[in-house]
Amino acid sequence: MTEQSGIGLGWGVRWPAPAKLNLMLRVVGRRADGYHLLQTVFQIVDLTDGVVFSKVGDGRVCLQKAIPGVRESDDLTVRAAQLLKQETGYQGGVCIDIEKNLPMGGGLGGGSSDAATVLVVLNKLWGLNLSKDRLMSLGVRLGADVPVFINGTSVWAEGVGEKLSDIFLPEAWFVIVKPDCHVDTGKIFTTKDLTRDSKSIKISDFNSGQLKNDCLGVVKRLHKEVAEALKELAQYGDARLTGTGACVFLQFDDEMSAKGVYDKLSLQKEVYLAKGLAVSPLHKQMSELFNF
Repeated sequence: MTEQSGIGLGWGVRWPAPAKLNLMLRVVGRRADGYHLLQTVFQIVDLTDGVVFSKVGDGRVCLQKAIPGVRESDDLTVRAAQLLKQETGYQGGVCIDIEKNLPMGGGLGGGSSDAATVLVVLNKLWGLNLSKDRLMSLGVRLGADVPVFINGTSVWAEGVGEKLSDIFLPEAWFVIVKPDCHVDTGKIFTTKDLTRDSKSIKISDFNSGQLKNDCLGVVKRLHKEVAEALKELAQYGDARLTGTGACVFLQFDDEMSAKGVYDKLSLQKEVYLAKGLAVSPLHKQMSELFNF
């Protein structure tokens, strides 16, 4: 039975797990173990899932409610909490309640972000005192995007996504469309005709407008819904794919321009209006509550 929280700072609080966009994605090689070497830019945006932690009277890690179609033992948040326990020997437990707002299979990083929020917050609530670098090394074992959300800022990423460098991104607004399909990232990265030998570029090249996504051609070929969404968005600007999709997006310099397009599209599609953030709302909340 769950011992409901509110007992102790941070328990029973809604912790945000923000979305991300890949502003570009280059596949520059492949390791012997099959993992792809990438260059990408992660932009944190203000769309979030919510995660609430409650104490339990024993050492169990459980979900308040399972996500449909996902076994509890496979859920990334459960795996993240179990990984913390295994690595530290912590004996306590937790019940995790996930408020799922970000679309699954959309390329917005929702599952990875949920897992990162679990690692960051439980590290504090359980008094484990692991460093950010240690948490990031644990996070990459759960997924290549998890360290980005633990780091908590928009970044330039290389390697399999774990080598992060600071990057300045101007304030921007985004209109994000979720086509009616689910893209399997593993399938995209194992497709034979995926470009795997793009030339590496520098941050200055990205800033000069090199924004291509090497997964775009494969995803459009396999998912006509993505191709159609990109074509429709192209009427309003430079339509791009985030990660392996399915979500596609437009970038704007100001909220008014973005909202104008959002209002036109939202009548008939699953559309999100989002602001780019320099710092994750998770880290902002950690700072406010814990001087993180």
